[in-house]
Amino acid sequence: MITLSLIGIGTGNLDHVTLAAVRALNSADLILLPRKGEAKSDLIDLRRLLCERLLEEPVTTKIVEFDLPSRDGRNDYLGAVDDWHAAIANVWAQLIDEHLPDGGRVGMLVWGDPSLYDSSLRITQRLGAAGKQVDVEVVPGITSLQVLTAEHKIPLNALAEPVQITTGRRLRERGWPSDAATVAVMLDSGGAFTSMPQDDTYIWWGAYLGMDKQCLIKGWLSEVNDQIIQRRAELRDTHGWIMDIYLLARKPLL
Repeated sequence: MITLSLIGIGTGNLDHVTLAAVRALNSADLILLPRKGEAKSDLIDLRRLLCERLLEEPVTTKIVEFDLPSRDGRNDYLGAVDDWHAAIANVWAQLIDEHLPDGGRVGMLVWGDPSLYDSSLRITQRLGAAGKQVDVEVVPGITSLQVLTAEHKIPLNALAEPVQITTGRRLRERGWPSDAATVAVMLDSGGAFTSMPQDDTYIWWGAYLGMDKQCLIKGWLSEVNDQIIQRRAELRDTHGWIMDIYLLARKPLL
């Protein structure tokens, strides 16, 4: 039997890793670390650092790095993601068979939390559907949304009002959600907020949250829209990748 621990590691900041995550890391027989190419080497470097700092001596856990399959950029987004998840599940299965043929505990370090816009649980389900006996353990982590509100020193919602969490793609396609006073936007390829009314929409934006290169901007879209677009492009050019998230509201939350 394989026990697969999906370990939320927050933003990669050591201070954001929970005690439960540390225990799960140290109970693993095998930790799998995905490589996402040279442009995103920071991501695996942070995972390596977490293992180096948090695994207790003497380290008996085996750490195996692997190249994450690439997602097809075709227009059929859901179909491309489905095929991508299948490819990742196949890699996981091969590595588990190779390194834990008699069973054991596998740790996967998941950015943020495994439940919020992350597909590790869906990929894990594919292992079970393929006939591999897997007992899943989920260790929650601090999310970028939590860090965003903490760093901007705001609550997530207006008093007694609902919040909707969505993606940049959905915001572009459907506009402002009808029942939401506040909208949290994740997985934006860039600038979906430009489709919102500029004069009466307030934004709290953050990139690389929790990291030493963290960047924050807030204000009415009419005043900071161009600044965010320009700064985002500069950061992406400098680091080769970017992770950002933002909160939108019709008025300041405080």
